[in-house]
Amino acid sequence: MAREQVKAGVTVVRMKGSIHSGPDCRRVEREVEDLVQARQLHLIFDLTGVTHIDSAAIGSIVKCLTTLRRANGDLRMAGLQGMLEGTMRLTKVDKVIAIFPTTAEASADFPKQTA
Repeated sequence: MAREQVKAGVTVVRMKGSIHSGPDCRRVEREVEDLVQARQLHLIFDLTGVTHIDSAAIGSIVKCLTTLRRANGDLRMAGLQGMLEGTMRLTKVDKVIAIFPTTAEASADFPKQTA
């Protein structure tokens, strides 16, 4: 897992390989908790390099969204392909976390400005 600040207030967390229950989920949650403590509250999970994800990992991603929103932040996802994108749509995660083709598109209007 690697992180990169793409613009002021927006950090991309790049993941690769498989994300499964147990240590993988705890690592993702810990990463988000560390970023929240550092006041990095607008995150994009770049899942371009992720080949497989299980239901526990989907739960961890939703938990990360909750952690961020409680801190007045938000989460977006980018780079989902094939089965991974289908799984997010099937489980309706795409209804609560916005999905974008690329991190550039995900960061374009992020965070949204309120009037």
